Amino acid sequence: MKTIIAFALLACTLLISVSCGTTNKIEALKPAPSNNAAVVYKNKISFVAMPIEISLKEIESQLNKNLTGLIYNDSILSDDKTEMKIWKTAPIKLAEKNGNIVSVIPLKIWAKFKYGTDFLGLNDTREINLNGTITLNSVTNLSNWKLTTTSKIEDFEWSESPNILVAGKKVPITYIINPTLSIFKSKIAKKIDDAINATCDFKPQVLSVLEKLSTPFLTSEQYETWFKMVPIELYVTEAKLGKTKITMNMGLKCNMQTMVGQEPKNNFDAAKIILKPIASIPNKTTVSVVAVSTYESASKIVTKNFQGQEFAAGSRKIVVQKVDLWQKDGKMIIALDIIGSINGTIYLSGIPNYNAITKEIYFEQMDYVLNTKNILMKSANWLMQGTILKKIQESCRYSIQGNLEEGKKSMNPYLSNYSPMKGVFVNGTLNDFEFEKVEITDKGIIAFITTSGKMNITVDGME
Repeated sequence: MKTIIAFALLACTLLISVSCGTTNKIEALKPAPSNNAAVVYKNKISFVAMPIEISLKEIESQLNKNLTGLIYNDSILSDDKTEMKIWKTAPIKLAEKNGNIVSVIPLKIWAKFKYGTDFLGLNDTREINLNGTITLNSVTNLSNWKLTTTSKIEDFEWSESPNILVAGKKVPITYIINPTLSIFKSKIAKKIDDAINATCDFKPQVLSVLEKLSTPFLTSEQYETWFKMVPIELYVTEAKLGKTKITMNMGLKCNMQTMVGQEPKNNFDAAKIILKPIASIPNKTTVSVVAVSTYESASKIVTKNFQGQEFAAGSRKIVVQKVDLWQKDGKMIIALDIIGSINGTIYLSGIPNYNAITKEIYFEQMDYVLNTKNILMKSANWLMQGTILKKIQESCRYSIQGNLEEGKKSMNPYLSNYSPMKGVFVNGTLNDFEFEKVEITDKGIIAFITTSGKMNITVDGME
């Protein structure tokens, strides 16, 4: 978000470039250095609507990655008189059929059954081995980022004959197991559902994406500007299954801010993110960005902008050496250290404001005073009344239309197949940026910018 955060600094720059007032004394004593507490301000909440598409291939990939080798192991015989182990022997294949997921799963199943009665020890056990490909028809539910299935076995295709272990030897029982397979179908299907439900939780990946998006990143080296997003709540609707993908709507409530100066800390805490399942989400993104600049950072940047500039009238000239900014009694104070025909400090004060119709920053209640030790005030009237002042007065208003357009342009790379992590792609559009207002606090300058638009996220190829 390159230059958009320089809006607060534009206010500073303009104040330095403008003098429209009287020679009344400005109570402009610079305050003592402030502590390191954060700048406090009231922020507007942003809401980002993000329709999500997860391809069936992605679900298939996650299943195969999470379900490997032994996918189910029940080694307790006493609870239901059954022990069972299920191995996946080759990759799972998924397809959509009539709104359900059809899974083709190559499996090897070993089961031990206890039958008879425990009275006087009259019972026995048998071991059965099944090796083949199972076709499951599954009703799917992706809720709160967790995939669950309720499956029924549609078909068994044997890769080797089913057998039962008798006296340590495998005895083929295909002719017996086929007509009685219904006894095992529901049990096997439930065991596979249990394995899928235990491994297909996408919430960690979602939180990982949010953490990536919450990491502050540098948007302008010139202005030392950083962009930071702070997630608050995450909403998600029920998933819908299509021919090749699962779709749902996600909504993110968050704060967006930019900081000028040092890189801000990433305070992302996954445990504090509230995940809320809801019925529907409006497909609209409303963004309110807060641009925060400390006076120290703004002073350094504005000083850099004025280096080498001369203001001349005839044979007289002045050069700005250093700029300091601070706030006092609701006004911004700007101190310009000058050398040349006059050596001293010019103090300007005023209240920054914004005209939404003309898209101009202007300043109200402007005052100035000259503080110099080596020349009488009356000898400096040329500075306050002459050509230099007129040149400065020409810049009393400053249009930020170009900066708003440049700010929008700088966001485009993050809305055109932007990938915060492997397999996650963000696309979207933004409307024009609107500069709402600028506020000054005891610690910094706050600019408020808003926009709206649309976004969508595609998940395909995650690690």
